[in-house]
Amino acid sequence: MLNKWDAHRDWLVDVALAAAVIAFTIPTTLTGYSFSLWGGAPDAIEIAAGVLTAAAMMVRRRTPWPAIVSSVVCACVTGQVVPMILAVFSMTAEHRVRRWQYIALALTVFYFAVDYRSPHSDHSVYLNIVRAVTLIYLPAVVGTWVNAYRRLIRELRLGVREREEIAASEERRKIAREMHDTVTHAVTAMVLNAGMARDATEPDEIRSLTATIEDKGVQALGELRHLLTVLRRDEGDLAEGTDAIARLVGEAKASGLKVDLRLHAPPGALPRQVSHACYRLVQEGLNNVRKHAPDSVVKVTCEVTGDEVDVSVVDTPDRAAPGAKTVKPAPSLGGGYGLAGIRERVFLAQGRFSSGPTPEGGFALAARLPLRIPHD
Repeated sequence: MLNKWDAHRDWLVDVALAAAVIAFTIPTTLTGYSFSLWGGAPDAIEIAAGVLTAAAMMVRRRTPWPAIVSSVVCACVTGQVVPMILAVFSMTAEHRVRRWQYIALALTVFYFAVDYRSPHSDHSVYLNIVRAVTLIYLPAVVGTWVNAYRRLIRELRLGVREREEIAASEERRKIAREMHDTVTHAVTAMVLNAGMARDATEPDEIRSLTATIEDKGVQALGELRHLLTVLRRDEGDLAEGTDAIARLVGEAKASGLKVDLRLHAPPGALPRQVSHACYRLVQEGLNNVRKHAPDSVVKVTCEVTGDEVDVSVVDTPDRAAPGAKTVKPAPSLGGGYGLAGIRERVFLAQGRFSSGPTPEGGFALAARLPLRIPHD
């Protein structure tokens, strides 16, 4: 689609070509310099032919035929072949005319006839043919090059626009993942602790739970502030990594979950993207346990093996004795984007992701990521 400046520019070019046609036809008629293949033609007919040819230049971008036909008539009536040159160039530059070579051949014949009959010509058949072929086919060939160049530019612009849209979409998805993981984890923990505080009777327990709610709120605000800072700067480190997994497990234990942690992943050994993906997977896994299986025994693993890091959250139903204290499930906040977001994170880090029920009746969330992310 043309912008406003391109539209004005094209209109000005068309007006200039129309003015050029007028300049080559009407003054020659008024000064008696024109001639016709059929002898003398009335000045009114010659002027009308020039005006119609000039008007045809204004619609040459829509269709090439008015300019072609009128330029041939103008050449035969006034002896001026310049409009024919402009018409054949417009034919190939503005349109993809099939078999334009045959049209150019017909125009070459008319050009030769007019040039040979002109009283101002040298009447050399060889030179007349050379001029006709050169001044018709050369503009036509140049027009095809111009047309191909314009198509290439349009395709490049469309490609750039598509890449920009894809990049913007990826950024929106990344922001959505960060917001989902940050807010869901914090709000789930706060809702769970609020429910426990409502049922608690001991003042010390209530104070501890409300303090946990406050801490989670402060933590969520800090992560959101960090995310907004990164968005404004278009750069910056990801908020959390494997070094924060132990804190996640500690918070889960404080909320009543039975969690066993096996962490053997030195923070400096993992790329930022991989470390952050591990953190988010553990965070999502613990959130899911809070929502769906708070009485389970949970095993969190994050360890480096060779040139890969294995991370998983596996819950197993607790075979505790009847009457044991149970943990109240956290209310579901809806959404369903957590696992999809983790899968995307692992995919972007060139890793492998799996999730599903275990033979023991629990649920496993696992991923294996490379320590070095290959780049295309």
